[in-house]
Amino acid sequence: MPRTALPELIANLPPCTIGMEACSGAHYWARLFTRYGHNVRLMAPKFVSPYRLAGKAGKNDAADALAICEAVRRPHMRFVPVKDEEQQSMQCLHRTRQGFIEGRTASYNRLRGLVSEFGFIAPQRTESLRRLVAEHRENLTGWVRQCIDTLLEHIDAIELKIAEYDRILATIAKQDSRSQNLMKLKGVGPTTASALVANWHCS
Repeated sequence: MPRTALPELIANLPPCTIGMEACSGAHYWARLFTRYGHNVRLMAPKFVSPYRLAGKAGKNDAADALAICEAVRRPHMRFVPVKDEEQQSMQCLHRTRQGFIEGRTASYNRLRGLVSEFGFIAPQRTESLRRLVAEHRENLTGWVRQCIDTLLEHIDAIELKIAEYDRILATIAKQDSRSQNLMKLKGVGPTTASALVANWHCS
């Protein structure tokens, strides 16, 4: 069945329980199917996997469907709460921000590896790395200096993006009562609080 035909099929079914693995797009479909009057149950793939029958054909659509049907009926199954659009929007912010952080780390590691080829071994702290590069920049060839400058400019641009997303998340946290309650806990700031709200139902 093509994906585009699925909504019409589900809309025409009498109200029932629909089990799905909590994979990419599952929360969107869960919200849609709920509007059609169905009881949607999302399950983490790791909890569904044990119900794939041993000796059957490996992981395919039919085996997955059988495993999901078996798992959703288990009385002690742990279900994943369906996220609303606001939660998923916050999750997008956090994932994008995390991508920037990983990019910054990768760029610093690339810079550290580059200068080590010329005998300059920098400590792990990024401040120490930048200081070492600044002190010895003129002792390196023109091409190497260009690479260093480009990497540092790239890192600076990433850090501006991270700061921008930090401001967005702080604004969201200030306006969200659940985040405000979480921030009353020691060590919980706006970024952590909004991440918790994006991933779980907080009261």
